[in-house]
Amino acid sequence: MRALVVLVTLACFSSAQHQALIDYLEQRLLAIEDRISLWHEQTNRYATELRELKQQMVSQLENLDKEKEALRINLDSVGTRVDRVEREMDYLETQNGAQPCVDVDDKLMEQQVTLVKEKNKAKYAKLSDCKDMISNIKAMKILKRVGGPKGMWTKDVNSGSGKVYIFNGTDDDTIHEFASVHAFTSSPGTSLATTLKLPSAWKGAGHVIYNSHVYYVKEAEELMVVKYDIKKTAVADSAVFPVKDHVPVYGLTPETVVDLAVDEEGLWAIYATRQNERHISLAKMDANTLDVEQMWDTTCPRENAEAAFVICGTLYVVYNTKQPGRSRIQCVFDVNDMVTNDDAPLVYFPKRYGAHSSVKYNPVEQLLYAWDDGYQILYKLVMKQKLEV
Repeated sequence: MRALVVLVTLACFSSAQHQALIDYLEQRLLAIEDRISLWHEQTNRYATELRELKQQMVSQLENLDKEKEALRINLDSVGTRVDRVEREMDYLETQNGAQPCVDVDDKLMEQQVTLVKEKNKAKYAKLSDCKDMISNIKAMKILKRVGGPKGMWTKDVNSGSGKVYIFNGTDDDTIHEFASVHAFTSSPGTSLATTLKLPSAWKGAGHVIYNSHVYYVKEAEELMVVKYDIKKTAVADSAVFPVKDHVPVYGLTPETVVDLAVDEEGLWAIYATRQNERHISLAKMDANTLDVEQMWDTTCPRENAEAAFVICGTLYVVYNTKQPGRSRIQCVFDVNDMVTNDDAPLVYFPKRYGAHSSVKYNPVEQLLYAWDDGYQILYKLVMKQKLEV
C-alpha cells in the first residue's frame, strides 16, 4: 500500500513538472510569435518608406531633367543673343573706328624730327617692291592647344620646307619641330615632333625661323641676338644688340625684351629703351651679319601693347586690355612714310580665349601665326595696296 502511495505521488510530481515545462514553452513561443509579428510590421513599414522615397527621388529626377532642359534652352538662347551682339559690335566697330592709340606731343615731335635728321639722313632703301598693307582679318583658325599660356609658333620663312616650330614658354632651350602643319595638328601633344636643343635659353617670345636658321634673343650681361643653323646644329653667328637700358617692348607681355620679325624686306627687331620708355622702337637688321642697318623711334605706345609684326616695312602694333578682351591693331608705323595712323584702318581680331603672347607674320602665305593662352591660331589677312589709302 505504501508503495502505491509513493508511485501516485511521483506521478503527480512528474505531471506537474511536465505542465510547467509546457507552460514555459508556450510562453516562449508566444514571445517569438510577437517578435516575428513585430518584424513583419517593421519590414512592411520600411518597404513602404523605401517605395515612397523611391517615388520622391524619381519625381525629383524628373524635375531636374525638366530644369536641365529649360536651362539648356535658356543657354542656347543666351548664346544666340551673344553671337548677335558680337556681330553687331563687329559691324559698329567697322563703321565707327576708335581713334588711333597714339600719344604724340610737341616735345616728342621735335625729338622725332631731330632723330630723323641725325640718324636717318638717308631714306630707307627698300629691298623689295612690296606695297601691301592690312585691310582686314578675313578668318581665324584654331589649330591646336599645346604648351603653356605663353610661347611662339611659326613656319620656316623662305626655306620652302613647310616645317613648323614650337617654342613653348618664355625661357627655355628646347624647340619642337614638325614636318608640316598637318603633322602638328595630328600629333598627340608633341609626340611626333623632332626635338632641337639650342646652346642657350631664349628670352621672351620674340624669336623667328628664317632660311633654316633660328634667330633668338639671349639675355646675359648684354642682350645678344643669336643665329642658330638648324641643319648644322651649330651657332652660325651672334651679336650684341646695340641698345643700352632696354625695357620690355610690350606693356602686356613683359617677358619679351626684343621681338624679332620677318617680312618681305627681311629681318627686323622691335624693342624699347629707357630713353624713349613710353614708345616702341624699330630696327632693320642684316639677317646674314646681324648688323643693325637703321633705327626708328615710333609714335606707338608700349602701354597695353601685347605684340607686333612687320609687313612690307610697316610696323603693326597689337593692343589689348589688362583683363584680356578684343585685340586690335591700333597703331602703325611705316618706315617709308607711305602709311599713317589716319590712313590705316582700325583692325579688330576675332573673338579669342585670352591675350596674344606672340604674333608672327609669314610673308609667303600672308598669314599671322599667333600664340593665345596655349592655343595655336592662324589669321588670314585681307591686303590692299598702300597707294590706295
